[in-house]
Amino acid sequence: MSGGWPGGQACLPAAQMALDLVNNRTDILPDHELELIYHDSMCDPGEATKLLYDLLYTEPIKIVLMPGCSSVSTLVAEAARMWNLIVFSYGSSSPALSNRQRFPTFFRTHPSATLHNPTRVRLFQKWGWTKIATIQQTTEVFTSTLDDLEERVKEAGIEISVRQSFLTDPAVAVKNLKRQDARIIVGLFYETEARKVFCEVFKEKLYGKKYVWFLIGWYADNWFKIKDPAINCTVENMTEAVEGHVTTEIVMLNPETVRGASNLTSQEFLAQLMSRLGGKNPEETGGFQEAPLAYDAVWALALALNKTVAPLRAKGWTLEDFNYNNKEITAEIYRALNTSSFEGVSGHVVFDAQGSRMAWTLIEQLQGGSYKKIGYYDSTKGNLSWYGNDKWIGLGPPADQTKVIEEFRYLSQKLFVSVSVFAGLGILLGIVCLSFNIYNSSVRYIQNSQPYLNNMTAVGCVLALAAVFPLGIDGLHVHRSQFPVVCQFRLWLLGLGFSLAYGSMFTKIWWVHTVFTKKDEKKEKRKHLEPWKLYVTVAVLLAIDVLSLLIWQIMDPLHITVEKFTKEAPKEDLDVLIQPLLEHCSSEKMNTWLGVVYGYKGLLLLLGIFLAYETKSISTEKINDHRAVGMAIYNVAVLCMITAPVTMILSSQQDASFAFASLAIIFSVYITLVVLFVPKIRRLITRGEWQSEQQDTLKTGSSNNNDEEKSRQLERENRELQKIIQEKEERVTELRNQLAERQALRSRRRPSVQNQNQNHSVPSSQAEPPSYSPATDKHSLPASFSNSSNLYQGEGKLSRNNCHNSRLPLLYK
Repeated sequence: MSGGWPGGQACLPAAQMALDLVNNRTDILPDHELELIYHDSMCDPGEATKLLYDLLYTEPIKIVLMPGCSSVSTLVAEAARMWNLIVFSYGSSSPALSNRQRFPTFFRTHPSATLHNPTRVRLFQKWGWTKIATIQQTTEVFTSTLDDLEERVKEAGIEISVRQSFLTDPAVAVKNLKRQDARIIVGLFYETEARKVFCEVFKEKLYGKKYVWFLIGWYADNWFKIKDPAINCTVENMTEAVEGHVTTEIVMLNPETVRGASNLTSQEFLAQLMSRLGGKNPEETGGFQEAPLAYDAVWALALALNKTVAPLRAKGWTLEDFNYNNKEITAEIYRALNTSSFEGVSGHVVFDAQGSRMAWTLIEQLQGGSYKKIGYYDSTKGNLSWYGNDKWIGLGPPADQTKVIEEFRYLSQKLFVSVSVFAGLGILLGIVCLSFNIYNSSVRYIQNSQPYLNNMTAVGCVLALAAVFPLGIDGLHVHRSQFPVVCQFRLWLLGLGFSLAYGSMFTKIWWVHTVFTKKDEKKEKRKHLEPWKLYVTVAVLLAIDVLSLLIWQIMDPLHITVEKFTKEAPKEDLDVLIQPLLEHCSSEKMNTWLGVVYGYKGLLLLLGIFLAYETKSISTEKINDHRAVGMAIYNVAVLCMITAPVTMILSSQQDASFAFASLAIIFSVYITLVVLFVPKIRRLITRGEWQSEQQDTLKTGSSNNNDEEKSRQLERENRELQKIIQEKEERVTELRNQLAERQALRSRRRPSVQNQNQNHSVPSSQAEPPSYSPATDKHSLPASFSNSSNLYQGEGKLSRNNCHNSRLPLLYK
């Protein structure tokens, strides 16, 4: 019998030795002898195609083709069915060859490369890795292997975060692995490309205690020490880069001492193979690692052919009757191989439905420049035999990614305590001012400052200072479930405190401005504004705040949001990154609500500044502290307008944001309390007014009210007298006009009488009666009408407050 071998010649000594042993066995093919015809295709599919046709069209007829490389086996197995040939490979691992539709007559003693994947997945689970990366050479065998790995890790809940590939130059792919923080890396490539990859790995420092590489185990043991002109790294560089990597390899040499079909143990076979290699270790000689598989492949073929003798003889055929058109003999050989089961030097030989060998997987690790066996894995049963001698550069298996430790940023406790002390002192000051104002509410000076409004201001200041405490409480003090309650306290205390404190001051300034900028006739009506109207104004401002806060809390309540910052490296040399986190009080439409609140309160602040400026020169006893109120409004408005935008900008800096906001609250409250209450306290202490005025009040009862009533009565009398004087002046003007008319009439009569006397020669005695005298006629008039000028002057001398009663009847005539 003859068999073609268009694959590589690496295992030819082992195969020839197997043939020699088979031919020497009289119980196997007693009437025939196997002949091996071989050619080296150098794993080149094109060369293999040429050699295949040379074998097929030259004598003798070939029964079985035995390629080595996956790339050659793919071409040969797909074409062989046209000649009804069985294809039996010893070194092909491509998962694509397990396709029975495409390769119906293909068998192999080398398991599929996908057999590595269950082992890899089991190791990932053992070491707790859930994130891996891959880099592959762009060939079908590695692409299909990686596709199978991707399906298996997905089922196991493991993620392939980075997937890189290259054709000839792996430099870019390795750089991408480094950039994307790949830690657990599965490499799928041939030995020559492996040297290129790890030269780049050395350059990129993608090795050491943070990284683990998984490679294919069928490289030569000294593959990284072989000088390669394609790389520019030294042996020392390569040795440093590959240290600690893990390989998964099909068990090619039975670890147990069992004599199989060849009557050899695995150790005896290894000794004979080394003698053929001149004493060299097959594991350090490229291609000879598969020698046990090639040896078992020849034995499997011999045993299968031996099985076909009886069935063919029953049909009247022999193996010599085989030709390229005889499907029946091919079918018998196929059935014989498909039911093969024997102990070989590589272990138990059996094939699955796709013609692939089922075997154990050997797990090795490079430790100190040499490979150490650390375990076996039986994928058919899921059993992992572990030696426990795995060795790591660090303290243990590295993390599958840079471990990120979440670390919350909390407020500085020294800052919180310091600010809390100032806030507590401010609350105490507010209580003292409130107590002082209530105790001296009956003092006239305090009464003229609208003490109830000042009480509201003090209460509002205390509430605003109380908001400093929840403003500094964070996850260090309370549980996350309680944090929204703290958020609500912040909001309500600040809102109500501002409404009471600023609203009461704003009401004072508003009233002063309204009274003293109106016309005189309206001013008199507004001077007697009842105090309850001031309280109603404050209540309206407070109600607006309460209503807006209620709507906010019901429609879009505050909750915790966590802000993430850029990862930071720790000070120690640890394979971790710190992920800073910061808790915020927020809601879904936080910006909208803040815009509404800031807009409303900002308008109040601006209006308050305007009113304070307009009333700075006004003096009134009704609100005797309105200038101090205006000064307080200036300070509060300026601090609020600066603090609001700055705290929004500094929201990511918890210490700065808290310090700015809390100190603004404290300063504005301190200034307000000092400006409003300290001058009152100082005045009453230095002048002792609270004693004298209280005693006067006890003695005279409502003396203060009587003085005010007398003043109002005098003002009313003055207005009545002014009206009377105006009426008299109008009467005097009317009388003057009448007098002027009479004098004009008399002056017209006198010339006419004289003319008549002259025309009629009337004697003078007749013209003027004896009793008439012009001189006396002038004096016969009342004295008050004798001279209009004197009358005018006399009336002109009358003052508004000196209208004599004796002259009134004359004026009314």
